[in-house]
Formats: sequence, structure tokens, C-alpha cells
Amino acid sequence: MGTKAERKRKLILEKARGIFGEKGFKRVTMKDIIDACGISRGGLYLYYGSTEEVFLDVLRMEQEEADDVFAASIPENASPARILEVFLSAQKKELLEYGSVMSQATWEFASMPEGESVRRMLREQYGQALSVVEHLIGEGNASGEFECPDPHSAACIIMRAMEGLRISAVTMDMDEESVDREIQYLFEVLLKS
Repeated sequence: MGTKAERKRKLILEKARGIFGEKGFKRVTMKDIIDACGISRGGLYLYYGSTEEVFLDVLRMEQEEADDVFAASIPENASPARILEVFLSAQKKELLEYGSVMSQATWEFASMPEGESVRRMLREQYGQALSVVEHLIGEGNASGEFECPDPHSAACIIMRAMEGLRISAVTMDMDEESVDREIQYLFEVLLKS
């Protein structure tokens, strides 16, 4: 279960995630987080010095959770095509459920002059996901599941399309059927041509 300090940090991050999801980034104060957690000001400042620090750890926690769910959902001896399907399903779930709530706060923070730390984190996450997708396409080519002449470009298109779907989920209320249709189209056109 972790140490008392780990449990306290987890509590702070869970409560802060809810507040950032409700209010965005700019309107959240340290007092909001203190009130939500039911801890003293000193109790919060023992772990975090600013809302920016809290927000960055919330994003890291979300990424770790998403990575854990993805890893746990891959069937044993899964083919590259199956792993890519699981990856895209995880992306779909995130953008339709919780991701769109935190996405607004993330974009808000990333657009601020002091948001370079979030922009750097997002670039790193994007680069890691891009590498995974490109590797899976290459493996799928080698196994005969895919016929994709340019795995890197296909991976870039898939990742940019997923980001576009994430934005659309926030701004246009996309439903699951629309997202499924677009993901299926990407899969068929880019990878099984």
C-alpha cells in the first residue's frame, strides 16, 4: 500500500485531478487543493510548491495508469496487429471518457508561457507512443499482417489522427461509433493496403 507519504501524495493527486478536470488549470489554486484534500497548507506545501508542480504530477500519474492498463490488456503471445488494436482501443477509451476532461486543462496550461514543462512532457509521450506504433507496424510488416511501405509515416498519421480525435471529443462531442469508424479506416487504409 506504500508509505504514509506515498498515500498522502496519491490523495493529493487524486483530489487535484478532479479539481483540474472541473475548473481547468488557470482557475485552480493551492487553497482549492487544500480544501479538497482536507489537509493543512503546510501539509500540501510539504509535497508541492505550486499548482504547476501538482498538475505535472497528475499528468505523470495519468500516464502511468494508462501504461499499466495498456500493458495488462495485451493478450499473451499477441500479434503486432492485435497489440496495435489494443493500443488504439486504449486511446479511444481515454479520449471518450476521462481524457477529454483533463485535455482541456492540459491544453490551457500548455498554451501559457510557463507551460513549457507540459509541452515537453507531451512531446515525450507523443514520441514514445509514435515509436511503439512504428515498431508494431514494422513487426506487422515482417509477419505479413500489414503491407505498409512506410511505417514511420503511417505511425505519424495514426498518432496525429488520434490527437485530432482527442480534440474533437472535447469540442464536438464525438460518439463511440464515429471514433470506431475513423480508427477502423486508419487501420485498413494505412496498414492493410
